[in-house]
Amino acid sequence: MNYLATNIKHIRTLKRLTQEQFAEDLKVSRSRISSYEENRAIPPIDFLVDLSEYFKIPIDILIKNNLSRATNDTFIEIGNKRVLFPITVDGANEDLIEIIPIEASAGYLRGYANPEYIEHLSKIKLPFLPTGTHRAFPIKGDSMLPVKSGSYIVARFIEDVASIKDGRTYIVLTLNDGLVYKRVFKKIEEHNMLLLVSDNKKYNPYYVSIEEVLELWEFTCSINTQEYDEHELKISSIAGMLNQLGVELKALEKSLN
Repeated sequence: MNYLATNIKHIRTLKRLTQEQFAEDLKVSRSRISSYEENRAIPPIDFLVDLSEYFKIPIDILIKNNLSRATNDTFIEIGNKRVLFPITVDGANEDLIEIIPIEASAGYLRGYANPEYIEHLSKIKLPFLPTGTHRAFPIKGDSMLPVKSGSYIVARFIEDVASIKDGRTYIVLTLNDGLVYKRVFKKIEEHNMLLLVSDNKKYNPYYVSIEEVLELWEFTCSINTQEYDEHELKISSIAGMLNQLGVELKALEKSLN
């Protein structure tokens, strides 16, 4: 069944856009938007591509899945897969990332699916990040040395466990262990599990069942906070540090071009 007409109208409403505003953003007439939402016309492929990029949702999901059950613009359950809507933006319409504070990381297991919890997290902009939904997670302990306790891992949300690349590092949210940062290997065909491995060899590898995995976030970059005193590491100063890093890397990128 084709849910495209329903989904266009529903997600536009979630984003609090009028048909006029939506049409202007996509550089089409309001009457075209109306005809698509009322299922009186079939959008051409170039419009579907623009729509997918605008909503940051794959075309096949827009067409094949009924997204009208989503009551907010944060995420939706599709089958047994949780798909995020990465549309939190700043005034320049650029994606923002949320920072999970150290003192609240234990509560992430309870709040990860709660839009109000996510909405109240501090947010920053890092212009050098690749496309996708990113969050910054605090690291505790020494299991992933040289990444030290107190550092932050900025990671990109992974929708499908099948897209894991063996041997890369991920933030893994599991039902029993909460947030962990590990090197991950797929053992799905053999055991329907993931093998989580620490870089610090004094910690033994262990398996987690696919059914226990609630979220996966692929490593993008790490921020070392060791040069700062503990009292300086408030969420506001971390946000400032990350933002400044974004500015510095952006300047470096321009100088190399």
